[in-house]
Amino acid sequence: MSLPSVAYFSMEIAIDQSLSTYSGGLGFLAGSHMLSAGYLGLPVVGVTMLWSYGYYDQRIGQDGQVEVAYIRKYYDYLSDVDATTTVDIFGEQVKVKAYLVKPELFGTCPVYLLTTDIEGNSDWAKSISHKLYDGNEKIRIAQETVLGIGGVRILQALGYSFDVVHMNEGHALPAAFELLRQYNGNLDEVKKKTVFTTHTPVAAGNEVHWVDTLMEGGFFAGCKRETAVSLGGENFSLTVAALRMSRIANAVSQLHGLVANKMWEWVDGRCPIRAITNAVNLHYWQDPRIKRAQTLQDLLDVKREMKAELFKYVANVAGKRFDPDVLTITWARRFADYKRAWLILLDEDRITKLLDENKVQIIFAGKFHPDDVMGKEMFNKILKRSHTMKNVVVLPGYELQLSGMLKRGSDIWLNTPMRPLEASGTSGMSANANGAVHLSIYDGWAVEGTFDGINGYTIEYDGLDDDMDSYQRNLKDHDCMMSKIENEIIPTYYDDKMKWATIMRQAIRTSEAYFNSDRMVIEYFNRLYKPIAHGGICAGEDEDKEIKIAVEKPSSDSSSDAWTYSNIK
Repeated sequence: MSLPSVAYFSMEIAIDQSLSTYSGGLGFLAGSHMLSAGYLGLPVVGVTMLWSYGYYDQRIGQDGQVEVAYIRKYYDYLSDVDATTTVDIFGEQVKVKAYLVKPELFGTCPVYLLTTDIEGNSDWAKSISHKLYDGNEKIRIAQETVLGIGGVRILQALGYSFDVVHMNEGHALPAAFELLRQYNGNLDEVKKKTVFTTHTPVAAGNEVHWVDTLMEGGFFAGCKRETAVSLGGENFSLTVAALRMSRIANAVSQLHGLVANKMWEWVDGRCPIRAITNAVNLHYWQDPRIKRAQTLQDLLDVKREMKAELFKYVANVAGKRFDPDVLTITWARRFADYKRAWLILLDEDRITKLLDENKVQIIFAGKFHPDDVMGKEMFNKILKRSHTMKNVVVLPGYELQLSGMLKRGSDIWLNTPMRPLEASGTSGMSANANGAVHLSIYDGWAVEGTFDGINGYTIEYDGLDDDMDSYQRNLKDHDCMMSKIENEIIPTYYDDKMKWATIMRQAIRTSEAYFNSDRMVIEYFNRLYKPIAHGGICAGEDEDKEIKIAVEKPSSDSSSDAWTYSNIK
């Protein structure tokens, strides 16, 4: 029985530092998927956008505040496949052109990049593919329409016959509506070809637009309004519609699978949601020196060497000299409020004592959405505090290269989301692969991959899911985290180097054993793709278990309203 051919649609894919087609975790995951599919020789092609200005360039301005800059990108290594199509978007016939990332460039499967920034389009149409996640609603809808409808048509124009369309998040939903058009409104035929990955329980991550705006934008590929409303509501939810238009969906960790099933159980006609835990491409992320380390002392020596390399970069960028013999804690990910970058600084006296005594060094890095005022303010506040605090730096420009340096050069990889809002928190996996020990809220992949005191440390306590306000939750999480640092991590790191090296080794082994995207892609084929292509769904799993997390549905009768968690401020 032949394997199904898969077209993987994602608004962002992080393949290489030189190709600015990503913003963060979603793109990092998609990049690992493409790399592993290429490495394993599996029948997958990627479809994403070619962003003329990337996401954005982050830098520190003369006033000491973070700046958002847009710089046009140019590439001379993409292949022009001479494929174009036209998509009707807000009354304009928008031309879409495709370029190809050949597998031999970066070791991926073939990846097609779509652009509207070409001659023959209006200035507005050209701007559709300028900036990833543009804050303008009409541009954002247009981007998704190009990705989904344009992507399906480009693949068909190239003669690529796909058995499965994989929508990596709801951005690619217009692909399902294009299939619905081609199948003359037969939803059952669409479901046979379509699978969907949902990535977040955070309301802002589950996109909603008024249905008539989407109709005007061409999002539904000519589908009738009443059909669109029946799938996603008048206040149209991309996630709800994707669940109704797919044969099967998946969450991105085992805990997220429980949360997602609870979160979306009210959706009539939704497909099953299974859990396939995220993973990272070790061929890309793991430093070869880690593989060559034979003994525990070798591992300690390699880590110190990688820390020294990172600290040269820190000195050049932030003007502070870090010591490779001091425990280094890194918080590096998207600056969103629920991820709580500030948690380790909550009690200034408590953390300052450790910093002043040279017990710890702390590095912050990450980007916020350019329109996220709260995220930008959080970044600037921590940046300002870092100027007057010993052993604390904030590094701008968190992209693939810096991410790799931080994962190689850190001792502790800190993850502090508000449980259960971190669907996966995948960055800790590639940190583990380089001997950076995970210290995490008991959320996302940490629930299944971080074993307290064995290969990392988890922040958990009695009453973890008790109902409490966000202020009390922050205090409790912070106290548990600091107790771990003060009473377990620091004594082990400084007083028992062989035990510390053993924890590092077990973290590396855990990452290699399971959190490798080669495993993940194979699991996608076995649990999502093959069942679709061959008419069945893998059964026998009880994924409808209850989880003690307080959720509440809005009072509105609209099926597309986003859910909220009662313990979030």
